[in-house]
Amino acid sequence: MSEVLRTERRDGVTILTLHRPDKRNALNLEMVQALAGALVPLAGDPELRAVILTGAGGNFAAGADIAELRERGSAEALASINGGLFRRIEELPVPVIAALEGFALGGGCELALAADLRIGGASVRIGQPEVGLGILPGAGATHRLPRLIGFGRAKELIFTGCLLEAPEAERIGLLNRVVPEGQALSAALEMAATIAAQGATAIRLAKLALNAQRHDVDVSHTLESVAQALLFEGAEKRERMTAFLERKRR
Repeated sequence: MSEVLRTERRDGVTILTLHRPDKRNALNLEMVQALAGALVPLAGDPELRAVILTGAGGNFAAGADIAELRERGSAEALASINGGLFRRIEELPVPVIAALEGFALGGGCELALAADLRIGGASVRIGQPEVGLGILPGAGATHRLPRLIGFGRAKELIFTGCLLEAPEAERIGLLNRVVPEGQALSAALEMAATIAAQGATAIRLAKLALNAQRHDVDVSHTLESVAQALLFEGAEKRERMTAFLERKRR
């Protein structure tokens, strides 16, 4: 079992728990690789009915690991490691539910966007603050977020880097449901049980039909990767990420 990812199975539902609680579950390469490995058996599992993504220690994921991200260059951006993983999550044949508590920022927000449904505890703070670090949300937010909440609101969130609290995120459709703090996982399990009680083939085909409407995904994914590659080689990215890391040390 990976130290940074915990896997649990309950009645046809797999729970994947991000487990770097001391780092607010910031997504590093080890965690991304662990998630990718966990998806392999799930994609072909005929008994699987739903997947739940959640985080340990009261947070979902407070973005990518900035110390690691600061050292990545254009080659890594073009490889779109996180973006490729999130596409695989989106394309899982069964519904994926993100159970969010605390911070769901940057790459953490994009991971939640790759899920089909998002349930948030009352403590949730969610958003895409990447521009403050001299980069853009390069793992799916530029196409998933507009589809979910509309272009105007998506542009505002991405351009300003502002974070939303749970009630506002629910109001604009970024969260499907808000529950009391600490109850996101239990609410996600209830929703997964409801889904699991439906026709298994019907659910899989319904997801396939809904996902088939994403005509712009391939082009958007490519544009994100190219734009991020340019930003990753810029001096501003390193300066802003260095300043962020220095503030954390104080």
